[in-house]
Amino acid sequence: MPVTGLTSHDRVSPAVRLSAIRKQFLGVEVLHGVDLELWPGEVHALVGENGAGKSTLMKVLAGVYRPDGGTIEVEGDQQTFGSPREAQAAGISIVHQEFTLLPDRTVAENVFLGREPVRRGQVDRARLEADTAELFESLGEQGISPRTQVRRLPVAQQQVVEIVKALSTDARVLAMDEPTAALADHEVELLYSLVQRLCARGIAVLYVSHRLREVFDLSARITVLKDGSLVTCAPTSELTSESLVKHMVGRPLESLFPARATAAETGPVKLALRGAGNDRIRNLDLEVRAGEIVGLAGLQGAGRSAVARAVCGVQPFTTGTLELGGAPARIRSPRAAVRNGIAHVTEDRKGDGLALRQSVRDNMLLVRRAAFGRSRGARGVEELLREVAVVCRSSEQDVRYLSGGNQQKVVLAKWLAVEPKILVVDEPTRGIDVGAKETVYELLRGLAREGVAILMISSELPELIGMSDRVLVMHDGELAGELPAGASEESVMALATGHSLGMQEAS
Repeated sequence: MPVTGLTSHDRVSPAVRLSAIRKQFLGVEVLHGVDLELWPGEVHALVGENGAGKSTLMKVLAGVYRPDGGTIEVEGDQQTFGSPREAQAAGISIVHQEFTLLPDRTVAENVFLGREPVRRGQVDRARLEADTAELFESLGEQGISPRTQVRRLPVAQQQVVEIVKALSTDARVLAMDEPTAALADHEVELLYSLVQRLCARGIAVLYVSHRLREVFDLSARITVLKDGSLVTCAPTSELTSESLVKHMVGRPLESLFPARATAAETGPVKLALRGAGNDRIRNLDLEVRAGEIVGLAGLQGAGRSAVARAVCGVQPFTTGTLELGGAPARIRSPRAAVRNGIAHVTEDRKGDGLALRQSVRDNMLLVRRAAFGRSRGARGVEELLREVAVVCRSSEQDVRYLSGGNQQKVVLAKWLAVEPKILVVDEPTRGIDVGAKETVYELLRGLAREGVAILMISSELPELIGMSDRVLVMHDGELAGELPAGASEESVMALATGHSLGMQEAS
């Protein structure tokens, strides 16, 4: 559901105008005279690779950094922000990618944290909860009680609380940094609706995301940064995914995907399911050969991740047969999967894939130590770091301080350390920039060339189609059909929604 909002022609001046913004750290300039205009009632997307300057520009807007050159105007008046509080006072708030909520406090206590209404020297809880309820009601969000403890809310509702908290300062400009990074596919639509309601209230939204589909669905205009410089600012209607990626990385979208395997380059079947099922999946038949990347598509809830969890022993199959290298196998636990040569890159790298407060080295050795003990001989940590191109100070650095793309590379390296024969990857590039995606694609294709059989799940259809040698599509817990390499997005979606169009192409 695209959000168009108002156009700049409907207003005399923008809500915010950044002109020729420059910023340097330790004598090195990281923003080189960047311009940005945000208009009331409009979603403006800000895109670029990691290191392009997006975060720095957002922090200048939010008062975290003072610019070393250029000007900031709010509704036509020039401003100088010395702190985030001063930016908030001018009507500018930011919703960070990492939630800043206190899980053991209520919704109302989080929304007005540090600004609680006071009566007779004590917090006026009745007014606190009433004011919070009024904020939610003004956005059409009435299903969240101000008295609920935040930890009891699903992630999507916690995101809503973050947005309402930002709006509670009477924000007229809202900057959102990767707002769907922690959301499931079906929760993204809820965010779309909320952004639409924000625009209807005349709020200017700056939307930062690596997900190009969201950028095109939501924004009226797109600004592209590269290496701290402004590349272009254009109406979304004048751009395509291909042209946007070319602006971001300097080359076309198609060039990001390595060449697919040929039939001669694939080997014997490494993984096969014969009538496999459990309480989420029914009668599943599939094969993945050595050297092959098989894509697994489907809508949220269709059973894609359930297949990954079952193959890897998290929620095992209860019916049918799983075969490894042509022989039936019983995989009843993740440890059994690892010992049988199966690796599982989960969709939630921070929740399931990494120990964030441990070092890069310890994370890379987690699986090897757990499954085989410390004596297992395999490639060393430093060799793997070079192979997957992790950018970090050293292998002793805490993994929480790495960028999303480098964290994802560490997750992959953790599994490469056990030299798997079968790799199941679920949303391998979620929340990482285009440049990091290309590195992950090369890693996956390189593993396939070495004979690893790869089952790849992705919600980004251009990625799934660009990477896969075949695409299997699931619908309602069953396999709906198979499509050849290079199939159209329309064919995949037709099968995913139970339509017959994809079946015609497959035949």
